[in-house]
Amino acid sequence: MRREGQVPPRAARPPPPRRGGERSAARRGAAARGGGAGAPAERPRGALCLGLLLHVLLGCGSAQPPGRCPAACECSETAKAVKCAGGNLTEVPPDLPPYVRRLSITGTRLGRLRAGALAAPRLAELRALNLSGNHLLAVEAGALAALPGLRQLDLSGNPLASLSPRAFGEAGSALEELVLRGALRNHGAFLGLAALLQAGALRNLSRLELADNALLLLPAGTFTALPGLRHLDLSNNSLVGLRNVSFRGLGHLQSLDLSDNSLSVLRNGTLAQFRSLPALRRIGLGRNAWVCDCAIEDLVNWLKESNQVEGKEALKCSYPEKMLGKALLKINSSDLNCSVPVDLPAQLQTSYVFLGIVLALIGAIFLLVLYLNRKGIKKWMHNIRDACRDHMEGYHYRYEINADPRLTNLSSNSDV
Repeated sequence: MRREGQVPPRAARPPPPRRGGERSAARRGAAARGGGAGAPAERPRGALCLGLLLHVLLGCGSAQPPGRCPAACECSETAKAVKCAGGNLTEVPPDLPPYVRRLSITGTRLGRLRAGALAAPRLAELRALNLSGNHLLAVEAGALAALPGLRQLDLSGNPLASLSPRAFGEAGSALEELVLRGALRNHGAFLGLAALLQAGALRNLSRLELADNALLLLPAGTFTALPGLRHLDLSNNSLVGLRNVSFRGLGHLQSLDLSDNSLSVLRNGTLAQFRSLPALRRIGLGRNAWVCDCAIEDLVNWLKESNQVEGKEALKCSYPEKMLGKALLKINSSDLNCSVPVDLPAQLQTSYVFLGIVLALIGAIFLLVLYLNRKGIKKWMHNIRDACRDHMEGYHYRYEINADPRLTNLSSNSDV
């Protein structure tokens, strides 16, 4: 109970908040006095914040951003290049960085380049693709269709068994350089390339390398749909002639390498095509098996007046034996013994007359043999006639027995 005259106590009020300076001063004072009451409370809170920050940073660092460098590859963002050599790759890495402009995958076992293998949107800027030496057996339809920026493609050293004529899609490609050294030893793969070129899918091609493919003959019209072609390499093959090959329309062709083949002669039609190409300045013809007979006279005359052939002084005869090792530029008409023109129709007429005489002589000898052996031949013919008659009589007798109803009960094994 409250006594009279006593002032009632006021309700307990919370102490007013200290200002920042007073709070800091109080903390510093407490720390100076060595009280240590506030320090332990603050240290765990700071350590917790630091741990959370480190966790976030490490988490961000361990997260793999899109377009990282594949594990089996080396990437250079400065050079915008990715190189994947060796390893156990069986397909093109799907997680290539978006900056790649030059991609090299070599020494792997890709096996087949399927449609969509290079269809990632991040490869839209890819300009150079090297897939050499990968045991690649097939390039399927559409495998290279999603690369609008591709300008250089190297498939050398792959044992291709099939190359789809629609490998670049229906619309074709803006490809400028195609290297297929040693990749077309299979005839099916070469026919696929020929169909691809003839279809006009690579009309922008300026360099085509088909060296080291053991080619014997080239299909007609292989290069007619390549108006921008500048460099054509057909070296180190087994070409025996260029009669079916047309170089007309290749007005920009600058170099043609035909060295290390099995060419024996170049006909007037091929030489006329070489003369008609204004930009053609370098033709390689070294290490071919030139046959130095009358047919090579046109080639010799062209070599003497043309400046298109590189190293023409080193071209030498391989056949016949009397011309072996002789330089083509040193051959004269007297060496070939082609001064006397050959009248081919007269020669053919003489041959026909001689053949008729031989056949007539053989016929006369045959008739003479028949005449001298006429008696023996007549006796031989009579013997054959008698034998045939006896044989037919036996058949007739057997037929009569089988046709007689009275003899149906007789054994077929009995002799009548």
